[in-house]
Amino acid sequence: MKFATYTASGEQHYGAVTDAGMIALNAAFPQWPTLLDAVQNNGLGEIAAAAEAAPVTHTDFDFDMVLPNARRILCVGVNFPDRNAEYKDGSEQPKYMSLFPRFASGFTGHDRPLIRPPESEQLDYEGEVAIVIGKAGRRISQADAYDHIAAVTICNEGTIRDWVRHAKFNVTQGKNWDNSAAIGPWLVPFTDASLLDDARIVTRVNGEVRQDDVLSRMMHPVRREIEYVSTFMTLQPGDIIVTGTPTGSGARLDPPQFLKPGDVVEVEVNTIGTLRNTVEDEIA
Repeated sequence: MKFATYTASGEQHYGAVTDAGMIALNAAFPQWPTLLDAVQNNGLGEIAAAAEAAPVTHTDFDFDMVLPNARRILCVGVNFPDRNAEYKDGSEQPKYMSLFPRFASGFTGHDRPLIRPPESEQLDYEGEVAIVIGKAGRRISQADAYDHIAAVTICNEGTIRDWVRHAKFNVTQGKNWDNSAAIGPWLVPFTDASLLDDARIVTRVNGEVRQDDVLSRMMHPVRREIEYVSTFMTLQPGDIIVTGTPTGSGARLDPPQFLKPGDVVEVEVNTIGTLRNTVEDEIA
């Protein structure tokens, strides 16, 4: 079972994804008006049960960012060995992970355009797996980490490259342009460790493979990410952790190849699905 947030006839819904269309579920659960509410109240199993006997309600719809009202999104930077080597600074594998925040306003949904702003032509792609926390915890052990995951999804963590260099110690400016990235298409409930342990990320731009790697090679695995983040903050249901991107982003190619209007970016994760986005310039 897969769950998505989507818009149909001008109204936002959440529901189950089927080959025939969407099964709207929000009306059946007024206590959980959004998919985030269902996640925060451990409700994915209940809405899945309701979808089993329900008919398709929408065949004409647009995907939205899967949790558009997510409160906290943390991203892990430089988390693959080859990605670390791309920086050519001679650094060894870092002891601690790099982290930065993103906000929900920076993300759009599946089959929606990533927006390139007029201030920069350096819109870049980063294919990643994202996890959604389902159970609160502080100082979570690696052994217990997977017990705190509600679902997994895909992220294209789009970045305005020159804006991540505007200051000495942060990348926040380049990571939070409106609709510069995407999360979706859907949530897959985390019922099997293989969803992460066997996951492979392949990012394509106009059909050309740019990134291809497996999560098992990450320098800081997902279990470690949950352990580390929960050391300094209490993880809450609905929190999103974007786990890291492989080598091959456009900025590191020679010459660099940034996204431009008309491009199609696909991030495929074998255990989850494919997140697809076009690219458009912002309309002033």
